[in-house]
Parts: sequence; structure tokens; C-alpha cells
Amino acid sequence: MTDMTENRGGETETAAVRRSPLAKHSGGDAGSRGRTTIADGVVEKIAGLAARDVDGVHAMGSGLSRTFGAVRDRVPGGTKAVSRGVKAEVGEVQAALDLEIVVEYGVSIADVARDVRENVITAVERMTGLEVVEVNIAVSDVKLPDEEDEEPERRIQ
Repeated sequence: MTDMTENRGGETETAAVRRSPLAKHSGGDAGSRGRTTIADGVVEKIAGLAARDVDGVHAMGSGLSRTFGAVRDRVPGGTKAVSRGVKAEVGEVQAALDLEIVVEYGVSIADVARDVRENVITAVERMTGLEVVEVNIAVSDVKLPDEEDEEPERRIQ
């Protein structure tokens, strides 16, 4: 029979583990020892980059947020808001996302939305290990060919 004692945290440990601080843990692989948390902003950045990478997506966010973003992007030392137009709710194992996009005139909105959804789900699940349970897409505007561009968003290559 193993000699069990209670440590300060109320957990039991064997005498062998107490004696040897280098004793191997039998709790499985190293990846299962501890917790990893992923901030909402991390998932929002991943989703924003994945959405912008889809052909037919002109910009992310509403007109007002794009205007403020363009001003912020011009400030020296400012960083580009890659998460503009993206809202994520991240739990321990799942994530849900809301995206607001502007599509280019002439593209099929249904096809662009499907491609954005697939690209975002693939990127977020691959990079974070979270299950993406939903990606809601709101198309807030259509970029017409003759409209002036406030600042076209560059695609990441």
C-alpha cells in the first residue's frame, strides 16, 4: 500500500513524490499539465486577417469604424486595426464570432460570406485549437467601382 499524505492545497501525494522533486508525473503528456487561455482579441485578429484574405472582401467594419480606423492608422506609431469589424466570444473550448464586412460590387455576397466563414473557421481552429461554433457575417456595405476609397485595406500575402 502507498503512503499517502495531504499537502497544503488539500491534494494527496505519495511519499515517493515528496522525497524526489524530480519524480515523473503520471498525469499524461506535458500538453495536458496546465491551462492555456486565449484572449478574445487574439481570436479577433486571426479572424480579421483570415476574412480579409478572401477575394471579394473590400474592407472590415462599418463606415464609422473604418473612418476612425483610417485616422488611427495615420498616427505615427499606431498599428493597423486587424480586428476591426470582428467581435469574438471565447470560452474554454469554443469560440463564436461576429464579422462585419464590405464586399466589392459584382461579387456574389452568398459566395463571399461562405468563403469568409470557411477561411475564418479553418484559421481560428488551426491556430487556437478552439471549436468555432458560429461565424455570423453582416454585410454593411458594397464598394462600388466609382466610389472613392478612404484607404483600401491591403491583403496579407
